[in-house]
Amino acid sequence: MNQHRKPRTPSAFTQRAVRVGLFAAGAAGIATAVPAQAATGTPQHTAVVTDQTFSRADFHHHTQARDSFTVRQFGTVNAATVRNQANAVGVGCSVDDHCRSVALSFQIVTMAGEHTHLTALNRGDAVNNHCDGCQTLAGAYQFVVSTPRPLSLDQQTRRRLDDIHRRLDALTRSTLPATDLKQRADALAAEVNTVLNDAVARAPKGAERPTVTLHRHLDGWPAH
Repeated sequence: MNQHRKPRTPSAFTQRAVRVGLFAAGAAGIATAVPAQAATGTPQHTAVVTDQTFSRADFHHHTQARDSFTVRQFGTVNAATVRNQANAVGVGCSVDDHCRSVALSFQIVTMAGEHTHLTALNRGDAVNNHCDGCQTLAGAYQFVVSTPRPLSLDQQTRRRLDDIHRRLDALTRSTLPATDLKQRADALAAEVNTVLNDAVARAPKGAERPTVTLHRHLDGWPAH
């Protein structure tokens, strides 16, 4: 196998109402580092944040593994664009001299407002380029927490998330086969989802119900 890339269909944003006036589009997006705004009670009219994790393995560096785990707290916003991307590349290796490239990106975003317009873009992209027998896996997990009033994650919640982050680091550096690694990453994402739902259960009440929305995109070999 000289070239591996999953077939792509034209990019399409899946629009879905998170609450009245708030929409999330799960789709592809290039991400670069941009500082996040801290959570405050002061309205921030527009918020934009992007996160990306990139890993490249080749005949010089046969094993490369990268992960990120970011928490972005916006406070009250009228509109927000959040992007999360994981890219893994394997180049120029062979069955007898194979490579392993893993990129995992977990992004958590909290925001408040009863009529917030949200565009959420999330993508994992893995490519084997002249890399027979290589394991290349990219996983992007995006969690959007939407509450009617500003939510600040408390110390208990942050400790639980920090523990998941440590285990994600260990998982990313492990030698597990890609199939098992994918299952473990999904299990960690499920834990994050539980922690965030516990947090919103204690969030300040408002006219609308708080929500936690997970966008998941895995790409790579073996196929998903």
